[in-house]
Amino acid sequence: MTFFVRWWKFNLVGAMGMGLQLALLALFSHWDAGHYLCASAAALELTLLHNFVWHLHYTWRDRRSNSALLTRLVQFHLSNGLVSMIGNLTFMQFLVGQLHLPVLVANGIAILCCSIVNFSLGNCWVFPDRKQQVHCDPFS
Repeated sequence: MTFFVRWWKFNLVGAMGMGLQLALLALFSHWDAGHYLCASAAALELTLLHNFVWHLHYTWRDRRSNSALLTRLVQFHLSNGLVSMIGNLTFMQFLVGQLHLPVLVANGIAILCCSIVNFSLGNCWVFPDRKQQVHCDPFS
């Protein structure tokens, strides 16, 4: 699969995940107004699980390996999860807490800022091409 096809698939899954995350954030923020960081973290975790399933079966389906599903899920959380969680919460604190942007606008900006790092980590570590495992080029 070419880099551009995989990047397109990654972004399609990301767009679905972004829609889910924003909807969940709106719902959680409505239930518990004022706790936007907790609402952001909960929405992000559910979105991470959604994206992992789609990436496993769609974006990187050609890179199936004998790795246990739990191992890949842990790798996905340690890479995409940490980048997304730290990035989202940091951006949310700054954009909402300091710049007073609306929660959903700030979250959309945070998601977009984390996407390139997440693609590179997914491509090289979580779903690596076994032929390039020693030295990964995230754009291959």
